[in-house]
Amino acid sequence: MKAAIIGSGNIGTDLMVKMVKFPRNIELVAVVGIDPDSDGLAKARAHGVRTTHESIEGLRKMPDYDDISIVFDATSAHAHKAHDAILRPEGKRVIDLTPAAIGPFAIPPVNLEAHLDAPNVNMVTCGGQATVPIVAAVARVAQVRYAEIVASLSSRSAGPGTRANIDEFTRTTARALEEVGGAEKAKAIIILNPADPPMIMRDTVFTLSEGADEDKIRASVEAMADQVRSYVPGYRLKQDVQFEHFTDDSPLTIPGLGAFTGVKTSVYLEVEGNGDYLPPYAGNLDIMTSAAKATGELIAERVLAEREDKS
Repeated sequence: MKAAIIGSGNIGTDLMVKMVKFPRNIELVAVVGIDPDSDGLAKARAHGVRTTHESIEGLRKMPDYDDISIVFDATSAHAHKAHDAILRPEGKRVIDLTPAAIGPFAIPPVNLEAHLDAPNVNMVTCGGQATVPIVAAVARVAQVRYAEIVASLSSRSAGPGTRANIDEFTRTTARALEEVGGAEKAKAIIILNPADPPMIMRDTVFTLSEGADEDKIRASVEAMADQVRSYVPGYRLKQDVQFEHFTDDSPLTIPGLGAFTGVKTSVYLEVEGNGDYLPPYAGNLDIMTSAAKATGELIAERVLAEREDKS
């Protein structure tokens, strides 16, 4: 299936390099930007991919636009709303790498199978892609009353798009922790770390759950980490899963939740980038592009299989 990428910044360019280097079910035919001198468009042309700096209208002018089935949007939440209003009525499947959250949240190892037919799927945020699988892993063996995540990433890996969408990042990630991860209530925090040399992405996941068994939680979390690592090789647990128990004699008081008794699970992650276009410390961007690529490949696989059945 033919595909295009809108957005020639860090995320769009890294996705472009991944799709060119490791093609599966999808042929990337166009990269769209707004700056004719951007490095992303130059890199795309060097890889033999057609480009335009005339935004989505430039894409629509391309002679094979009607043949493009999948469009990845790596711009901003605001811009995506306008792009989606054009693309979906024209029959394009849209994979949204912004926090716009117009379509359903898609986390490949958790719920992607349920949304392969959706016209627009949202990749949540880098923090969501890294942490929602862990919360979901706990939720499938226990009742998660509360989840809180802290995503720490190098300030060098946070471009203008990321910085402009900080509020959307926290709201969208928290929603995904609840709607996809299975937490009754959730909170997300992002930290831009100016350390030099730059640090790789690190995520801390806390859950408060009831009816939990430590061995089942540990096994579920480790199995989920293996699933994510199948498409994000640099995704790993920093240390063993940690547990802390709270009883009626010594409950944990959480604002809005009250007195909690049960188990607190702490999971510490790091995500190292693959270094396809961006430095390895930019794992926050790598996990987004890797998840988006995996999503596009599975959608294409579904569509191609349906076409074969009909023929």
